[in-house]
Amino acid sequence: MHLTDAPTTMPDLSCYTTNLLAYLTPHVPDVRRRLAHAVRLAVRTDLPPGELAFSHHTRIDTTDDGRRLAYHAALDWPTARRALLGLLHRDRRALAVANTRHLPWAPAHQQADAPHWLLIRDHRDGRWLLADHFSALTPHGEQKAYLGWVDDTRLAALMTPWPHPSREAARRDGLALGETVPLPPPAHYRWLAPTTPAPAPDAGAPGPGTWTFALEPSLTHVAAVLREDPTALTRHADDLWAAARHHTYRLAYALADAALDPERAAAATVAWDALPQALRFAARSAARGRPRPGLVDRAVNHLLTAHHALRADLPEKD
Repeated sequence: MHLTDAPTTMPDLSCYTTNLLAYLTPHVPDVRRRLAHAVRLAVRTDLPPGELAFSHHTRIDTTDDGRRLAYHAALDWPTARRALLGLLHRDRRALAVANTRHLPWAPAHQQADAPHWLLIRDHRDGRWLLADHFSALTPHGEQKAYLGWVDDTRLAALMTPWPHPSREAARRDGLALGETVPLPPPAHYRWLAPTTPAPAPDAGAPGPGTWTFALEPSLTHVAAVLREDPTALTRHADDLWAAARHHTYRLAYALADAALDPERAAAATVAWDALPQALRFAARSAARGRPRPGLVDRAVNHLLTAHHALRADLPEKD
């Protein structure tokens, strides 16, 4: 069955962040506000031509006792099953990594592989209660939130590994929590669980390499990469869609707190919504042999103009 109340109970974010919030909410009551204050657009600038990496927010999963989420994995399903049961017994929930190709409620079902986080809420009589709070209009169609019971065979199928992910998909996985975390081998069943982390060498950096944090240089670098390599439009469209969703979420919280001028906030929200649309249109045009880099430049310039008007009220994140 579908989670009919999902739009009011969970924000419209990426599948990673939406289900991360659902996972964290019972033990981090202010996690939604924490995310609103953590949103940023950090972009790595030292990658090979045509490649990008993004950090959409700083870490929000640190608990009062210092634990943070980390990936765990098993090569075989029986081992993964035992680990998930152990997490349910200990934490009353688990965060599993599924594959959109095998999600019957996903528009990409039987069409495209992509990592997709799912919340496991219960296990009874050999069946698992799954909650997927993600709801959005995706390139493959509309996806609605889902709640339902599945047996062992179905859960194993939903979590089917993606043995050969693209570089950009692997980077999304590694940076989904806000900073680079080690990834298990891609052919393994995967889930996330709280772990006491080792001290980070640089708490401000999302990971290795050179990063820019302010919105203008980040978007300027993205536009330059997309302009020089039209194939990057398709490969990184999901990253820019996620950036748009996170920043409109941040704007909505700031507006609710009366920290922004409503008209300026609305203009910035419209500009963020228009960015991924422009990129997808440009990607389709490039695929037909008609690159239109001006579309990307105009969308980025429009967004920056809208944010310049908000600069005094909405400080840059770093």
